[in-house]
Formats: sequence, C-alpha cells, structure tokens
Amino acid sequence: MRVIAKRVLRDFWLKHPVVEQQLKSWHKEMVGTAWSSSVHIKNKYPSASILDNQRVVFNIKGNHYRIVVRINYQFKIMWIRFVGTHSEYDQIDAKTI
Repeated sequence: MRVIAKRVLRDFWLKHPVVEQQLKSWHKEMVGTAWSSSVHIKNKYPSASILDNQRVVFNIKGNHYRIVVRINYQFKIMWIRFVGTHSEYDQIDAKTI
C-alpha cells in the first residue's frame, strides 16, 4: 500500500514520543501489504474496525491510540485521516473525517 502521509504520523510521535515505535511499526507493516479487501485486514488485525466510506480504524499501543485511514483497494492507496488518543477519537466522526 502507498500510505499518505507519513508526515502525519511523524508530527504525532514528536508530540507523543511514547508511541513513536508503534507508529513506525504500523507504517512499515502497511507499506509492506497490498490489501484487496477489508476481509484481509480483519484476518490480520481482528481488533481493526471496518467502517462505511472505505474507513478503517486501527488500535495502536493497547488501544490507547487510534489511526483512521481511508483505503482505495483498487489503487492500493491508504490516506491517514486521523491519528490521536482514544479520547480524541471519541470526539470525531471517523466515517466522515
């Protein structure tokens, strides 16, 4: 997958260094995959939430942090729409962000 944009992750881990390694690992895993459907994501990441509008929510560091992405499976592109703490996630609408 092509992940757009790693800068979003970098900006977040500069403010929250405790999650830096987990975000780097997540990014590396995503770049090394070629998801063809949400079923494949759920098989690999059972705790991921599949939402409407091509959105997927990944739990990071024991569900203390969340990443919301929008995926175009046909073109193998993943856009990072949100990175934040669990409490920050509760304040957004992940289906539209």
